[in-house]
Amino acid sequence: MTLDDLRVFVAVCRAGSLSAVARELSCTQSAVSQHVKRLEREIGTDLVERHPRGVVPTQAGRLLQTAAADGIAGLDVALRRLADLVRGDGGSVRITTGATTVRHFMSAAVVEFRRRHPRVSLEFQTENSSRSCFDALAAHDLDLAWITIGAPVRGVEQRPVIDLPWVLAVHADDPLATRSRIETRDLAGIRHIRLPENSTSRARLDAAFAEWGIHVTSDTGVADWDTAILLAELGLGHAVVPALPGWSGSAHPSLCFVPIPDLPALSAGWAVRKWDALSPLARAFADLVAARSGQGALPGQRRSVRAGTAHRGGARPT
Repeated sequence: MTLDDLRVFVAVCRAGSLSAVARELSCTQSAVSQHVKRLEREIGTDLVERHPRGVVPTQAGRLLQTAAADGIAGLDVALRRLADLVRGDGGSVRITTGATTVRHFMSAAVVEFRRRHPRVSLEFQTENSSRSCFDALAAHDLDLAWITIGAPVRGVEQRPVIDLPWVLAVHADDPLATRSRIETRDLAGIRHIRLPENSTSRARLDAAFAEWGIHVTSDTGVADWDTAILLAELGLGHAVVPALPGWSGSAHPSLCFVPIPDLPALSAGWAVRKWDALSPLARAFADLVAARSGQGALPGQRRSVRAGTAHRGGARPT
């Protein structure tokens, strides 16, 4: 059993496909299969079930995947820090996050961090959902993940930083734009621009709609919150979205963002494998982002972006 065998096996379990891992590693599918078979011979049992459309880990495979993923991720981080120490450079901080997170929550912190630590490399890996961020955090040598706080995930610590109230983004000419707040009944008779299908925010919203008995009419779905806002600005529907800090001022002059106070706020923040094991640089970046995005909040000290009365040009933080 080698470290490479375990790395390939974890990648196969994550991807559910031998061919996908072969493409990722620029090798043959047969080479990937040999890594898995070598582990199976040494352990003495099947680790994956092979199906026409891919592979899934067996019970034994799931046990090995969990243990190996935790160990490899920690080892990769340690090896990277050792390499930084040997080279004598400033080191690096690696973050996984959604496509629009840097602009909304991190832009000021990135500038300040670079000023304080000019020799440190900030590296960002984009994922399309919090679930994907959790998977990337477990599978790669990443330090931090910015996510929508959700249910507990094994082997991951979540630290809420900021609470985001919900607002309805409507074109300024829409009758709902004159309202000071949106009631539950107002959400039933409008055309919705749906949030990303696999996102935590979409799941929370769908659960609330189901509880209220609201049937959503929609023929438009998007990949991220910013696209939902753009389509609402074009008059293609109404977007129920979290009130993000980056939507303040005159960013969207033809839109109104009307508060929906009955919807529980959406929490966002950091996810890490183990907070106490973070490097000093990664901890410094996490604290700086929390301070900037949360108006002075540090991890564990959540702040809120409040949506007060309806206004044009963004969900103004107060």
